[in-house]
Amino acid sequence: MRFDIVTLFPELFAPFLAAGVTRRAYEGRLVDVRPWNLRDFAEGNYRRVDDRPFGGGPGMVMMAQPLARCLEAIRADASGEAQRPVVLFSPVGERLDHAAVERWSASAGAILVCGRYEGIDQRFIDKHVDMQVSLGDFVLSGGEIAAMALLDAVARLQPGVLNDAGSHAADSFNPALDGLLDCPHYTRPEEWGGSAVPPQLLSGHHAQIERWRREQRLQVTAARRPDLIEAARAAGRLTKADEAFLASPAGKRL
Repeated sequence: MRFDIVTLFPELFAPFLAAGVTRRAYEGRLVDVRPWNLRDFAEGNYRRVDDRPFGGGPGMVMMAQPLARCLEAIRADASGEAQRPVVLFSPVGERLDHAAVERWSASAGAILVCGRYEGIDQRFIDKHVDMQVSLGDFVLSGGEIAAMALLDAVARLQPGVLNDAGSHAADSFNPALDGLLDCPHYTRPEEWGGSAVPPQLLSGHHAQIERWRREQRLQVTAARRPDLIEAARAAGRLTKADEAFLASPAGKRL
């Protein structure tokens, strides 16, 4: 899959693409990432990409023409490849979640537009943008961090990227865990800072360990994200044992 990034700061992506376990996906072109400097498609000595908003107000607005030129160059460079959607990171977009990441991980990729300043000219959005995506109910200085978040989430789902092929199956929000949050994790030493590892994890009894982990997932999800419990319940993913635990004092302890 291929992701082209339209950005004013392509240098931000170099260390991101070279660090961490996900670099395997980028170096091996499982996820082919190509940043494009928007200023290369601007005119004039100053390579201006923004201007004052019509109607007044604070800040500047990214101009449509440099964005359109950059998009045209990307499509020419990718001539013959599968058509990919143009995605803009924006607070008005659909919130990115695990289901969306899974869809992206099996796609041909996308052209990711990283906005800056007060936003970009609506005419470019109306004419060229297929989808708008948000990380959540907060505002970033630009779309680069959002683009990295999407790339990282997609890269770790590619075969061979994680050391253990089953690692992502135990992630929070994964359907393999019925969409619940993940449980707490512990490692050596068995006692640290006056606290011991839960005895269930030291028992060597696999069924007991798995039930403990399930109950911990239920407990933390009910406390932090009750909407996920309701979604799992509506989908018929909770067992009688799950419901009994959630109704018990232990299930409401967190």
